[in-house]
This record gives sequence, structure tokens and C-alpha cells, in this order.
Amino acid sequence: MNKYTERLYNGIIKENPTFVLMLGMCPTLAVTTSAINGVGMGLSTTAVLIMSNLMISLLRKVIPDGVRMPAFIVIVASFVTMVEFLMAGYATDLYASLGLYIPLIVVNCIILGRAEGYASKNPVVPSIFDGIGMGLGFTCGLTLIGVFREILGAGQAFGVQILPLADAATGKMGYTPITIFVLAPGAFFVLAILVAVMNIVRDKAEKKGKPLPAVQGCLGGDCSSCGNSACSGHLHSGTKKIEE
Repeated sequence: MNKYTERLYNGIIKENPTFVLMLGMCPTLAVTTSAINGVGMGLSTTAVLIMSNLMISLLRKVIPDGVRMPAFIVIVASFVTMVEFLMAGYATDLYASLGLYIPLIVVNCIILGRAEGYASKNPVVPSIFDGIGMGLGFTCGLTLIGVFREILGAGQAFGVQILPLADAATGKMGYTPITIFVLAPGAFFVLAILVAVMNIVRDKAEKKGKPLPAVQGCLGGDCSSCGNSACSGHLHSGTKKIEE
């Protein structure tokens, strides 16, 4: 596996922001009332991730360490503003649905985590692929949650009615939507179910002697070399501990 493919695999599977690292929970829980919203939010974040990783990697030797985080925030905010204006002009319905959560991409811990943990320490092309991988992983997570919530809560997927609804007036039998799944608590239920499914898959793979790659922490007590600084040191461990 070359380093570019590894960056994609890392973001989509190994360190999926939604189901593994549990990052970006605010938009994950708030905007996934439908699959379209999940795709829109995910792709918006992906675009900002790619562009910010690109710019931060280009300027990594120019930005002084003392103003590193403020500089990252300014760069991210600039790209978020561009994405927001484009959505307001060309995707007005989606922009209205996502509302405040588009400008809040600026403080999304996935973006700042990848900027600090990877783009500021690596060349441009791997940083771009890291942004693509993490963005696609986030998009897949939001879309899956949105699809499940929309099907269970309205019998629809991407706005298309796939389960015929019951009609009390005519006595026609059909699906009765579970309204709670399009409300705030439904997001917690669906997220918990999907995370549990992923954990079951990982456990079965380990029992068969084919463990899925663990989320890697730092080795030797040096967090500066870690590509996942968004964990804030919580995943710090040596090789022995990871294997256990």
C-alpha cells in the first residue's frame, strides 16, 4: 500500500472521524436528519479539509510556531467563507438546511486536528490525500447516519419515498414512521447502533486472527511524530500496549 492509498484508507476506515475517533459530533448529530444533509455537510467539510491541508502544508516552513494555531484558524476560516458563499449562491436549499453549521466548520476539531497533526509536518501531496481520506470518512459517516434516520423516521432515502406509508383514511396498510429518529434523540440512537456494529465487526475479525488496524498512538512518548494529534494524547501508547 503506497503512502497516498494509506492516507485514504486511514481516513475512511482505520481512523474514521465519526465511528472511530468520534470527532465532529456536533454536526454529526445535528444535521443528519436526512441523507442529503449528511452528504452536503460531509462534502463541504471535505472541500475545506483539502484546501486547508494544501495551504498549510505549503506554508508549513513559513508560519512561526508561536502563531501556528491562529494562522491555521485564519486559513480555515477563509476557505469556509468561500464554501459558504458558493453554497448560498448555488445550493440555496441545502444551505438553508445546514444553516449555522457551515460557518462552524471553522472550529471543527477534524480540520484543526489534521492541520496540526499532519499537514503542518508533511509535504503537499500526502496532505491533500490526508484531507481527501478524512473528508470522505466523515462524509460516509454522516451519510450513513442520515440514511438510517431518514428511512426509520420518514420511510424515505434521499427524499425518495421507499416505504409506502399507512393511510388511516382509507385503511391502507403501510409503514408507520418512527418520528423520534428525525428528532435529536434519534441521532444518538443511530450513532450508537452504527458504532456498535463497527465494534462487533472488529471483534470478530480479531477472533479470526485478522485484527483490523488499531488507532495508532505515539511511540516512545513523543506526540510530535503522531499523525493523530486530535486525540490530545489520549491514544498515547507504546507498541506493546497497542498489541495487548
